[in-house]
Amino acid sequence: MISSLTTSARFITNPHLFIASFTHYLLFSRMLYFMQKNHAKNFLRTLQKAFTSPKRITSNKEPFKTLISTIISQNTADKNSAKAFENLSKQHQIIPEALANAKTSKIEECLKVAGLYRNKAKTIKKVSKIIMKEFHGKLTPILSMPLEKARKTLLRFPGVGPKTADVFLLFCANKPTIPVDTHVNRVSKRLGIAPRNGDYEAVRKSLQALYNPKDYLAVHVLLILLGRKYCRARNPLCSQCPLNMFCPSSKVLRKITES
Repeated sequence: MISSLTTSARFITNPHLFIASFTHYLLFSRMLYFMQKNHAKNFLRTLQKAFTSPKRITSNKEPFKTLISTIISQNTADKNSAKAFENLSKQHQIIPEALANAKTSKIEECLKVAGLYRNKAKTIKKVSKIIMKEFHGKLTPILSMPLEKARKTLLRFPGVGPKTADVFLLFCANKPTIPVDTHVNRVSKRLGIAPRNGDYEAVRKSLQALYNPKDYLAVHVLLILLGRKYCRARNPLCSQCPLNMFCPSSKVLRKITES
């Protein structure tokens, strides 16, 4: 306590000392940022060699299908999500008018293989009605909006959270945003390119600051692939991971530094 008071007193009586210390802090912070950015680029280059890098999306002719499939995929394994969407497609046209007029119980029946199917059925019906009423059954007006306005519009829809909105905008309109699913969240924090205790927005903004917008799609997809194959939530396969010599959380790197 006395030490901190003494330090504060020195800064007050000597403003030049404060300015010098603050300047050093800014320089150090800047240096850390550039180091982090360099690491982030290395991660991306390595992952592009390890996995098939996705091609840049230019357009999506079926945005409503993407929105519905993303809603179905919430907290659901990919296999079950795909099956539920297939079931829905067999029973109904995947267009706003058809789903707005469909019986909720019929939609529920299609989605049973997916988790929270009752909630998702209600969400799909409500979202379809909103799109019919406010946008005349078309999502084009939302896709043509600036990113933040489009996000705010989508987030007003029941059952549509930040991840669903960002997936829709990235894959349907190539908007400059990085959706943060459970894999992206876990992997980016382990790699040290997102704040360890950061929430959705903190992780998204951290990643977007480190990468070029043209790479956002690749970053999103490649981090998911890494999370599924190697950087698992439990028992990560660090010894096989292509980033094991760079990752600060890597068990392989830890063994080398400790030996």
